Amino acid sequence: MSKSLFQKPIEIKISTVVAVSAILSTADRLALDAALAEMTGGSADFFDDDLTVIDVAALPEGCGQIDWAGIIAVLTKYRLKPVAVRNAAPALQAEIAAHGLSLETATRPRDDDAAPAKPAKPAAAAAPAPAPTPAAAPAADGFPGNAGVMIIDTPVRAGQRIYARGCDLIVTAVVNNGAEIIADGSIHVYSTLNGRALAGASGNAEARIFALSMAPELVSIAGVYRTFEDGFPQEFARSPAQIRLVGDRIDILSVNSATRA
Repeated sequence: MSKSLFQKPIEIKISTVVAVSAILSTADRLALDAALAEMTGGSADFFDDDLTVIDVAALPEGCGQIDWAGIIAVLTKYRLKPVAVRNAAPALQAEIAAHGLSLETATRPRDDDAAPAKPAKPAAAAAPAPAPTPAAAPAADGFPGNAGVMIIDTPVRAGQRIYARGCDLIVTAVVNNGAEIIADGSIHVYSTLNGRALAGASGNAEARIFALSMAPELVSIAGVYRTFEDGFPQEFARSPAQIRLVGDRIDILSVNSATRA
């Protein structure tokens, strides 16, 4: 009997999709356009059609009518793909839905979200993944926060995105340029870290990034990011180092000393 007779027309399964957050402090289209132009430095591939959640909690009260179509157009211009709005007042929800956007409720305090953020091309999950993302390991007794850990033993290739949801991420092989690794906890790379690394993706400001050989394009902790267009700081490049968040500043330190950049 043909196998197709037993094949279901559709299956629904839980998937991990990461979206970047566009945290608005103004609804002025021109101001948003100028800010994004400065952020991207004119680079056409700074973002890569990343799924984007528009967070409006920081908009001032009485900011007036929000031009949703205009804001969507500005974000789309810079290859951000709006899919939802977070922290919208009930009075705005019908209008938001009319523009094809979903409604999302933030799961953490507003103070955390207010930190400068870019998310990481994450983020967020429009980029193709050549290989499937492994499932997170079960929670391990004695692990900090009992959160468990995901372990990746193979190289992370260019264009691949791995997300350790609700746990730390350990990679024992090289993370190549053009790859992206994301974890709600800390990230540990026991090889060379190229590409992008985003720790504390769900808002954990205590998360850190460790690597035996540091050479990333971008790092982020709890939404605060730092890029290295001119190369990683020479004193830490290609050597064991860690990255942590101090206030709203990304610090780079040697793994075994207090030296920082």
